[in-house]
Amino acid sequence: MKAAVIESVGKAVVTEVPDPTPGPRDVVVEVAACGLCGTDLHILQGEFAPTLPVVPGHEFAGVVVGLGRDVREVSIGDRVAVDPSLYCYECRYCRSGHNNLCERWAAIGVTTAGGAARYAVAPVANCVRLPDHVRTEDAALIEPLSCAVRGYDVLNSRLGSHVLIYGSGTMGLMMLELAKRTGAASVDIVDLNADRLATARKLGVSGSGANADELDRPQGWDVVIDATGNAGAIQDGLERVAKAGTFLQFGVADYATRVSIDPYRIYNQEITITGSMAVLHSYERAAELFAGGVLDPDVFISDRLPLDAYPQALDQFASGVGRKIVVVP
Repeated sequence: MKAAVIESVGKAVVTEVPDPTPGPRDVVVEVAACGLCGTDLHILQGEFAPTLPVVPGHEFAGVVVGLGRDVREVSIGDRVAVDPSLYCYECRYCRSGHNNLCERWAAIGVTTAGGAARYAVAPVANCVRLPDHVRTEDAALIEPLSCAVRGYDVLNSRLGSHVLIYGSGTMGLMMLELAKRTGAASVDIVDLNADRLATARKLGVSGSGANADELDRPQGWDVVIDATGNAGAIQDGLERVAKAGTFLQFGVADYATRVSIDPYRIYNQEITITGSMAVLHSYERAAELFAGGVLDPDVFISDRLPLDAYPQALDQFASGVGRKIVVVP
């Protein structure tokens, strides 16, 4: 079958690979669409994936076309979205409910072959059936939405909070949509990308600008979310948190990224700094929210490219052009 392969650091190709074979509790999914994510760029840069080559793609949905011998929960022809998370269920973190911090953490499209291919294998337990009104080619958005839902689980936001988001790419816009639905009094977004800020305004952001100084909140924000992973944005965001506020590191930073904190201010103003890692007990809820219309796929998905264009799609994503880019095998 045809698949995208990250062969080595900096090199992605589209080539033929063997068709996947399901284990007893696996299904084979014919992929309808696979989203690109910042994690894919980190894999290309030699981070995250423990070994290369690997077929990337952890955001995907499709149609079940093969069943392992012990699968009874789904049938051939079912349309499913796939949670890529793979846990050991045995380590300290899994046993304490923090599966996303699993000591043997793995993921489809990161540590094993993923959805940037015609076919992908997934455990049946990771498959969520799609309702009739949800288009299969849109359901690749469920995985990033599940990460955003996890972020709001960590925030445990209070009603009436003033929220500032750094970055109006896919994840920043998803955080915007969830903030609007979790009782925020206002949601502001900062980004240097004018096209993406225009999309944020279309979705109903309270205020937007290239710098937080352009926004009228000198006392700071109750919740500040970084959805960029950029050191400059993170540093600025830490300084914008209001007293008793919370800073959420949601964007994926490079391993070498460093910022400075003011320990006295954190103590004296009771500021919370926290993080959110991937998916945790949030995929099914994200699927229900998606089915309920929390996101407009036609707004969020800017480009649908053929699988053959996967290397070019990575370049476009890295350049910041567009919003969510999906490849269609």
